[in-house]
Amino acid sequence: MSQTDRWLLPDAIEEVQPPLAGHVERLRRRSLDYFARWGYELVMPPQAEFLESLLAGMASDLDLLTFKVTDQLSGRLLGISPDLTQQVARMDAHSIGRQGVARYCYCAPVLNARKASLLSSRNPLQLGAELYGSANAAADLEIICLMVGLAEDVGLDQLTLDVGHVGIYRALVEPLELRPQQRAELFDLMRQRALPELEAWLHREVDDEDARSVLLALPGWSGGPEVLSGLQERLARFAVAEPLAALQQLIATLQVRLPEVSLHVDLAELRDFNYHTGLVFSLFHRQHGHAIAKGGRYDDTGAAYGRSRPATGFSADLKTLAGLTAERRSRQPRRIFVPAQDDAGLQSTVRQLRAEGEVLIQGFGDVEAEARSLDCTHRLAEHSGAWHIMPLED
Repeated sequence: MSQTDRWLLPDAIEEVQPPLAGHVERLRRRSLDYFARWGYELVMPPQAEFLESLLAGMASDLDLLTFKVTDQLSGRLLGISPDLTQQVARMDAHSIGRQGVARYCYCAPVLNARKASLLSSRNPLQLGAELYGSANAAADLEIICLMVGLAEDVGLDQLTLDVGHVGIYRALVEPLELRPQQRAELFDLMRQRALPELEAWLHREVDDEDARSVLLALPGWSGGPEVLSGLQERLARFAVAEPLAALQQLIATLQVRLPEVSLHVDLAELRDFNYHTGLVFSLFHRQHGHAIAKGGRYDDTGAAYGRSRPATGFSADLKTLAGLTAERRSRQPRRIFVPAQDDAGLQSTVRQLRAEGEVLIQGFGDVEAEARSLDCTHRLAEHSGAWHIMPLED
């Protein structure tokens, strides 16, 4: 790399500059405070863990997203965390080991070895909340309401909630008795919604004509809640009664609980990492082409650590939320310029004002020119032996 290129960053690695960085930090505090009011306790997973622990029980796509380095102390491979959910599962299983329902929240940077999607960042600031210890549908409802409530609390409106249930897909695939490699291929084609390739694969690998027809139709079963009408009869030979009923009940409850949110059903919604076991949901905003938050149920994540517990949760990239809310939250506190004078009264006033929450910036030269270069709106000026806050003259 030449000297002139040393300022370049790797592809999809982002820096956050002022004033957006200040907005991100304020949003982080606001979000964690919001979680705390719902009873969610803050956890701070480490940035790196032994690779076999970080990837325990996970699909290969998380492995591909993980940076690997050699630990200089043990000689073992470490993984830099690309997703905090698995780490929270480990903490719940062993580090914390709480019995009964446990609620956790977090906000920390993660690092991806490659982009998870075309427009995604490789260093998101992952914000999330997780609820362990309850398989009750009310737990999923709480997480969804928490996710939507957070979005509304930070100033987002006109939201659309996309819901699905991976149990329906699993019920359709289970009778086919596919080999692990075939299951992985089918899952990837369905997740990518590559319909021509999916049709060709089904005709090549699946003899059951009715099953082929249903699986090929699955990506088209999306739209309003009316999409679910008549599906129980169409899929009578498959064990979809329970997940379908759970999805219908959730939608009926959400229509009452969140009437201001548009609901969309997508029965082919299959997530990265392949650890979800039940309901899945995504939140969309009109100004963003991708989901601003995603979640679902993942009851098996703790099994790799010897303590399988029901779990549900969601996560989002805080930087994405900040980018959508920056204009709404752009009011800044006044910035007060402090002249370069060694005056006891001035220094006493500065300490008092900072204790009261004011922003004071020390100058080193000409008041007017330097104050404007620092984006100050006010200045301290002496009058009758006391220091007062005065507007910066136009």
